[in-house]
Amino acid sequence: MLFLPIFTIGQQDSKFGIKFHGFVKSDLLFDSRQTVDAREGHFLLYPVNESLDPDGKDINAKSSYNLLSIQTRLKGFITGPDIGNIKTSAYIEGEFFGMNNSDINGFRLRHAFLKLKWETASILVGQYWHPLFATKCYPGTVSFIIGAPFQPFSRNPQIRVTKSFGGFNLMLTALSQIDFVSNGPAGVTDRYQRNSTIPAFNFKVEYEVKNKSNGLGFLIGASANYKMLVPTLVTDSLYKSDATISSLGFAGYVKLATKAITLKAYGFYGGDAFNLVMLGGYAETGVKDPVKGIMEYSCVRNNSYWLDFSTNGKKLAWGLFGGYSKNLGSTEKIIGNEYVRGADIDFLYRVSTRLIWNVEKFRLAPEIEYTAAAYATKDSNGNLNRDDYGKITDSNTVSNFRILIGFFYFF
Repeated sequence: MLFLPIFTIGQQDSKFGIKFHGFVKSDLLFDSRQTVDAREGHFLLYPVNESLDPDGKDINAKSSYNLLSIQTRLKGFITGPDIGNIKTSAYIEGEFFGMNNSDINGFRLRHAFLKLKWETASILVGQYWHPLFATKCYPGTVSFIIGAPFQPFSRNPQIRVTKSFGGFNLMLTALSQIDFVSNGPAGVTDRYQRNSTIPAFNFKVEYEVKNKSNGLGFLIGASANYKMLVPTLVTDSLYKSDATISSLGFAGYVKLATKAITLKAYGFYGGDAFNLVMLGGYAETGVKDPVKGIMEYSCVRNNSYWLDFSTNGKKLAWGLFGGYSKNLGSTEKIIGNEYVRGADIDFLYRVSTRLIWNVEKFRLAPEIEYTAAAYATKDSNGNLNRDDYGKITDSNTVSNFRILIGFFYFF
């Protein structure tokens, strides 16, 4: 990476400075059918289900393309004077992805945090990746979505405390929501978690060892997450509601690296992963107070797994990604409204392969991606073939081929 000159304030020997770098990126996309996505197809989740016209032709079996530069990114590393034995720093990162489709090309905040670091501990305060996104172990795909919806994908305002013991890192994080938010009766909003009056909590442990002489590296980690939501403050009968829905999520991951190759694996199990851009959510499964109409809720769960293999050539590298996600339904019978992503999907899977060619600051990166979604079929009455718990009992698989070419210029 080539950094711009450091800009200093005050004396020339000031320890304060900011270094800018980033990249200009353009993506050329082609899809073989219509997709469930965001930002005009840039953030692809899975193919749209079949929709048959009177002649029995699938309306959604229509290809499309796009050329976008909204992933162009600017990063700023900020350093300042030490506070005693505490090293201080900060980080800002933004891109032109916009906040929604109507704001596409708009500059938005990705990361913004300050960090205080001791010899064996640190505190991070600000917006950063959700701890379920393992920053040391994530897919190396060319696609911006980095393995979603098989990989938790969320950035959150947070306070994170890390303590190191040799090769071990223990992390405790308290989180709120902003861009990646939960679903509920009022739509998609961060208000459900805010009204719970407590942040989400995550505990993570990692162990990492590296051998610089032979290039070997090994990482293993596990993470547990807790979140509480208040779906509504008032019932349909205009009574105050105190109902909550709590969810747990668990993840484990491992990475093995040599000088020639890197192999990564990740697994997730949990409920209400809607805010992580994964399958799942929650549903009404009981009536707490029939007179007032206060409902009870249960999580709709999923499990997801992915593997990623890559060669480590500096000029030319090849990679392969595979992911699978399964709708596990609810532990309680669903009797009412559902606030779920993919409620009509039994499972998803994806296979992609990529080639990365680097020449100085320029990168050309083609990728071919195949994503399939198993949608619930319908019975003779037009009802989805699934049981009372939201598990799909019969499905039909639809698929999409995506051809992506990424053009990068780093600075």
